[in-house]
Amino acid sequence: MATGEITIRRVHAAPREVLFDCMTTPEHLTHFWGPTGTSTPVDNITVDLRPGGAFETAMINDADGTVYTMRARYAEISRPDRLVWVEEGPEGEMRTEISFVDLPDGRTEVTTHQSGLSEWYLSPGARAGFETSLDRFDAYLATGVPLAGRP
Repeated sequence: MATGEITIRRVHAAPREVLFDCMTTPEHLTHFWGPTGTSTPVDNITVDLRPGGAFETAMINDADGTVYTMRARYAEISRPDRLVWVEEGPEGEMRTEISFVDLPDGRTEVTTHQSGLSEWYLSPGARAGFETSLDRFDAYLATGVPLAGRP
């Protein structure tokens, strides 16, 4: 049974509206979804942005072509403050809650809380992989592409 949980906080150099849109638009997600060493082609991303709607991705290991599929449903959407999705798995339900909080300097604090995690997701390697995905997000934001309002 999955029972673990983690919370990761990261400050990003963009307004929360931009971050929310990046997290909910396949044309943005394709640039950073997944840890370093994976890619997620835009055709492998489904976003039906409504409560009960599908959120699905298929990451590809760049070295050996292994595909990692994530299938979730949105539980809560409150643009630009909060995004929640739930993944059903063999060990139970994994819930991801993301909150976006404006900071006075134009940056945004993003808090990701995941609950119902299996032991694998709690491992140092899994956490490091998650952190590299956030690094990729920061690198994407630094290109200025989402800040210009273009997917």
